[in-house]
Amino acid sequence: MKEKIPIVYENDEIIVINKPSGIAVQGGEGVAHPLDEELPKQLGYKIHLVHRLDKETCGLMVVAKNAQSASKWIKLIAGKLVQKEYTAICFGLPTVKGKIQKSGKIEASVTKGERELSAVTNFQVLSEWKKEFEKKNAETGEIKKETFQLAKLHLVLGTGRMHQIRIHLASVGAPIVGDDRHGDFKKNKFAKQKKLLLCSTKLTIPCGDGKTKTFEINPPEYFEETNPQENKE
Repeated sequence: MKEKIPIVYENDEIIVINKPSGIAVQGGEGVAHPLDEELPKQLGYKIHLVHRLDKETCGLMVVAKNAQSASKWIKLIAGKLVQKEYTAICFGLPTVKGKIQKSGKIEASVTKGERELSAVTNFQVLSEWKKEFEKKNAETGEIKKETFQLAKLHLVLGTGRMHQIRIHLASVGAPIVGDDRHGDFKKNKFAKQKKLLLCSTKLTIPCGDGKTKTFEINPPEYFEETNPQENKE
């Protein structure tokens, strides 16, 4: 791995990083260049995972500098004292309880192994637009055009289940652009979108005495490729 992982904040206990898309957080069989191997090479010392982002999801993430700090921050995250907020670009608008909604809550269980776990995702539609995409038939040269409804959503997790946001948005008719696992493969292919347009853009952490510290980033530039108007404003 050639590029360094950006560090947003650091203290004696933790490091807040901006994880690029395509990097698995934890190593395993068949996993190349995972975060828990690459970041220690960059820093010169071991790091400890306290939570995870999907391989395809980019953005803000906390890692601990030692085992004692890891134990503390795992408890803080489990106790919902760390707030994670996300930005996503979706096909369509969320339809909850039979109605299109610009803000609301998705409550639906997700499956982990053989267990059904409760999960809550809060959402707000920040903007919406339509875009025409073209696809050329390699054999005939015919160009097919199709217009998709797109929307930018702000998301706040009520729970932190694996693939929760991706599963929830797909279930309400607003699959995330670039999500081939839970989303709309045909639309992704038509839009030529290979990267998942989901980013952890805001992180609020406790820093003692009842105070908090907030970190916020913009999604990568490739998020804006689906909405040329945003580049002009």
